[in-house]
Amino acid sequence: MTTEQKKQITEQLRAYCGQKGSQNKAANSLNGVSSATISKVLAGNWDTIADDMWRSIAAQTGSHEAKGWQVVKTRAYEVMTFTLRSVQTDSLTAAVIGGAGSGKTEAIKNYTAAGRNVYHMVCSEYWNRRTFMAKLLQNMGATVAGTTVSDMMDNIVDTLKRKESPLIVLDEADKLSDQVLYFFISLYNQLEDQCGIILTATSNLKARIEKGLRLNRKGYAEIYSRIGRKFVELPLPNSEDVAAVCVANGVSDTKAINKVIDESDGDLRRVKRSVWAMLKGGAA
Repeated sequence: MTTEQKKQITEQLRAYCGQKGSQNKAANSLNGVSSATISKVLAGNWDTIADDMWRSIAAQTGSHEAKGWQVVKTRAYEVMTFTLRSVQTDSLTAAVIGGAGSGKTEAIKNYTAAGRNVYHMVCSEYWNRRTFMAKLLQNMGATVAGTTVSDMMDNIVDTLKRKESPLIVLDEADKLSDQVLYFFISLYNQLEDQCGIILTATSNLKARIEKGLRLNRKGYAEIYSRIGRKFVELPLPNSEDVAAVCVANGVSDTKAINKVIDESDGDLRRVKRSVWAMLKGGAA
C-alpha cells in the first residue's frame, strides 16, 4: 500500500465520517474498524495500521472509484439522481426499476457519498426482519447489540425523526422476502412526510408487486399505494451513453466504440469489461 494510496483512502474516510455525522457513527457502520483506528488514520498516525486494514477501509467507504474507472452521467444516471434528490428533499416514497447494468447503483453510491443522512442498503435474500433492522441501524451508525425487534424498530424511527431530510434506499429490493418487505409499510406509516424511502430493483419488483395485487396478497395493495401506484422506469443505455462511457475511459477510436456498442446489449457492466479488455490489449 503506497503513501499516495493511503492519502486517498484517508480523504475518502474523512468524507465518509462527514456523511455519517461523526467518527463514532462511522465506526459503528463499518465492520472491523474501530473509532480508535479511524482517529489514527485521520491524524496521520499510520505506522501501526496494517495494509489489510487500509484495504478494508477502502472497500467499505466506497473508494472503488479510485481504481481508475470514470463514471459517466448517462440518461439513467441522471433520472436516478433526480429521483433520489426529489424523494429526499420532499420526504416522498418511490419505486425505481432498471435493467441489470443500467447504472442505477453507481448513481446511488455517488449520491450517497456526496450527501448527508442517506442510508443505502443492498438487500439480500437471507435477510429476516431482525437482520434487516440490524443492517439499517448499522448503516445509520447506531449500536444494535442486545435489543429486541421492537426496540430496534423504535430506535430506527426515533433516530430518523431526529435527522434532517433522511433518505433510505433499499437497493435490489426484489430480493427481500414478503415478511421483510412488509417492514417498508411500517417504516412508511411511522415516518410519512419525515423520511424519504426508495425501493430500487430490476423489473422483477414490478412483476412481483403486480402479481401480488392480482392475487390479493397481504400487504401488496398497501405497498403499491405507498409508492404512488407507479414505478419510475430508468431508460436503458443507448449508443450515445455507451460512446460517452468509452471516451471517458480512454477508448476513442470509432470502430472500437461501435464494437463496444454492438456487444453491450444495453448493459454498462458489459461495456466496462469490453473497455478494460481493449485497454489492456491495446485495442483502444
